Amino acid sequence: MENLSRRRALTLGAALGLVGVAGGTKAWAWPASASVAGAGAGTDPEYVWDSAVDPVMAAVIENGQVPAVNTAIKDWVNNGDALPTGLPTDLAAHLRQANALPSWADTAKLTRAADFNRRRDTYLFMLYGLGSGIMSTVIPREARSVYWSAGGANMQDRAAKTFTFGYDLSQLKAFEPTGQFVVTANKTRLVHAAVRHLLPQSPHWTANSTQSIPISAADILVTFHSLGTFVRRRLLDWNVPFPAADQEAFLHSWQVALHLLGVPDEYIPQTWAAADAQSAQVLTPILASTSEGLELAEDLLGLTAQIDLGVTRGFLNEFVRYVLSNEVGDWLGLKRDYAAAALVRTVWPAYILFREGLSPVMPGSFYVVDQFVRALAMLFLNKGTSPTATLITIPTGNRPAA
Repeated sequence: MENLSRRRALTLGAALGLVGVAGGTKAWAWPASASVAGAGAGTDPEYVWDSAVDPVMAAVIENGQVPAVNTAIKDWVNNGDALPTGLPTDLAAHLRQANALPSWADTAKLTRAADFNRRRDTYLFMLYGLGSGIMSTVIPREARSVYWSAGGANMQDRAAKTFTFGYDLSQLKAFEPTGQFVVTANKTRLVHAAVRHLLPQSPHWTANSTQSIPISAADILVTFHSLGTFVRRRLLDWNVPFPAADQEAFLHSWQVALHLLGVPDEYIPQTWAAADAQSAQVLTPILASTSEGLELAEDLLGLTAQIDLGVTRGFLNEFVRYVLSNEVGDWLGLKRDYAAAALVRTVWPAYILFREGLSPVMPGSFYVVDQFVRALAMLFLNKGTSPTATLITIPTGNRPAA
């Protein structure tokens, strides 16, 4: 059975482009020497949470201070903004320390990453939306945590907030004083801490969870690999020009993002080879279907009914299968449309070749696909408005009981 499970993990990992090396699935074996810190205690990140902010947010919730905190941080948007007033003393002290780039951040690489994101935004929208977004529904712990937390009851809003994180990370001045990502990351870190306190109080979550506390450092690493590591691999698979310097810059932006989310530096991969090895251990073997994930996936794909994508649901289903694999598509019960499958597998590579100037022939369905890409991006906005209209707020409870 262990060999069968390992074979399945390697096969699925290969289909998703997530396997770098054959990693173990039980004990933490990834070396801290491969991290940006270069060394570490070797503690399994499965049992590492966020000791700097978790007790602070637990106190905020228990003391009934969440509404006041949400009011205080509402207009705190740009990285260069002064910290909001009216925060509890401990929370203000935490943010004064945390609301800054790590000492090892390389501004030249971050600038290059921003330029790369601008040049490749079409593919990033597709991969983050129909790739990483749907993949999250077959990451059992993430699916259950999202579903049973307050955000799971409103996936339009939840998707918008997730998109805000990626949107702010991808902006040209994301890490500069006039950018917004450092603040967005810190707000997200507060939300994670709040969910760690709240979800263990949900009988629905605890009934199926394999954790006592959600959103460990390992879970955040898993999410990173479903985003950054997966996206890099797919861009390479699709033969999108991706120079080594751009790849390094793209990784660096994610390294800084992980640090800002509270992941200890000893777990943050130093290179893409290290990231591939870590992904093979923490992400590939755990992918599976859950009842919560099935509902979330249908909620996300069902959002297409609100915006005209210019394509059929069959095309959408087959594009998800194309990006993530037929195995994942089967888990999610995505109905087959073999005519759309043939179209996707023919048109998308031709679309990339034309966009990149590698082919003088414009695909006959170029404008349909181009509209599809642009409309898809709107799905992850707040009902089609600017991401800046999407407020990241701290929850006060879990998903209401059905």
